[in-house]
Amino acid sequence: MGDPRGFLTTARQDWPRRPVEERVRDWDEVYVPGALLPIISRQADRCMDCGIPFCHEACPLGNLIPEWNDLVSREDWRAASDRLHATNNFPEFTGRLCPAPCEAGCVLAINQPAVTIKNVEVAIADRAWSEGFAPPSPPDRLSGRTVAVIGSGPTGLAAAQQLTRAGHTVAVYEKDDRLGGLMRYGIPEFKMEKRHLERRVEQMRAEGTKFRTSTAVGRDVGAAELRARYDAVVLAVGATAWRELPLPGRELAGVHQAMEYLPLANRVCQGDLTASPMSAAGKHVVIVGGGDTGADCLGTAVREGAASVTQLDIYAQPGQERDEDFDPWPTYPKIYRLSAAHEEARDLESAPAADADARLFAASTLRFTGDADGRVRELHLVEVDAERRPLPGSGRTLPADLVLLALGFSGPDREDGLVEQLGLALDPRGTIARDADFATNVPGVFAAGDAARGQSLIVWAIAEGRAVAAAVDRRLTGATRLPAPIGPYDRPMTV
Repeated sequence: MGDPRGFLTTARQDWPRRPVEERVRDWDEVYVPGALLPIISRQADRCMDCGIPFCHEACPLGNLIPEWNDLVSREDWRAASDRLHATNNFPEFTGRLCPAPCEAGCVLAINQPAVTIKNVEVAIADRAWSEGFAPPSPPDRLSGRTVAVIGSGPTGLAAAQQLTRAGHTVAVYEKDDRLGGLMRYGIPEFKMEKRHLERRVEQMRAEGTKFRTSTAVGRDVGAAELRARYDAVVLAVGATAWRELPLPGRELAGVHQAMEYLPLANRVCQGDLTASPMSAAGKHVVIVGGGDTGADCLGTAVREGAASVTQLDIYAQPGQERDEDFDPWPTYPKIYRLSAAHEEARDLESAPAADADARLFAASTLRFTGDADGRVRELHLVEVDAERRPLPGSGRTLPADLVLLALGFSGPDREDGLVEQLGLALDPRGTIARDADFATNVPGVFAAGDAARGQSLIVWAIAEGRAVAAAVDRRLTGATRLPAPIGPYDRPMTV
């Protein structure tokens, strides 16, 4: 423990964001560059080095949080980087994108603001890169075994890196033209600049991992053929089958899925397009869905210059404090949170009809109506109670030139034919069935990440990648020294 009284004498201080008026004019990350390091050692001092650190349990990776907090408080950045990377392949990803269940499980959070664990994590990761503490780690010798990893999201990349470092020859197959999965084309640049992703990919290449982009397994390469070519196959294809909203007017032009919209904006940032053909510029935008994907659409629409943008959430507006009856510590609480995108919409008054920031809570969509040319022009909604029952007399209409459906995902995409070609068994949710060793019903084929777990967080995706790598290594060699932080049936803490 760096300072035994740190949690008593130092207030929580988060990484400051750039002014709204400045950051909405560009696609750079929302935080003030360089503003984290001057405050982070004192913030790490707030860690109490608890006898039972529940932050470990709240984090599926089992991050050694008190250890690297102590090292940061002493400014031993190399040792802190070693302890952080011992459990997390990509801390610069989680430090930017994870909602930090570890902070919800922080013992200090029982009656005070939690330690800024996420900020400490990203500070260590960035310092590790700037100081050269994260060099490639190629294996000392090769095992002679080959593994194909299908999908290059956080699960696939984590599995590939672990298996490569264990000495196996690994090839990652990605259907898109660039690596990263939803981190590449689903996560906006203002949340994570893609240079962080490129840096890790280059590290993996230097370690020996091979990458095959623009290759959809099941379509460009036969799934059975691929299975015959490798000693093991890891399916990390994600859960990209989006949920639909089959309402009157769904067929109107201008009603799109969020994951049709976000990749185009990302391609503009990548330089592939000069402007998105689905741009929100000058349009009245309504986002259906109150989750993180909806917030990503919100921040993107604001930067594209939408005339207005409103986000609909079917749930009631949560309170500011944890409800101890329904979300007792150390579970992750449902409380009102103000993301960077919501802060921008609030300050710019982008949604005049919203309850708070850009959101309309307890709102259920009824139908869409359009003009004579078949383009959407209005969204009709109604307020609902806690049971999602419509409240009489609460109907209203919002102008809508662009409607984005951000309703989550139900399982792996079936269009490529991978599931059918391999003869994979699915569970009742539509995700890939697997046993306690991450193995599917097809010998030598393993499944991990959202494709098998269902839609989840990036920290769970990385944990799945590390765990499935251990299972594959054990199957190929009879034993493994790779860590397995979770099992396939583990779930976040709940009451």
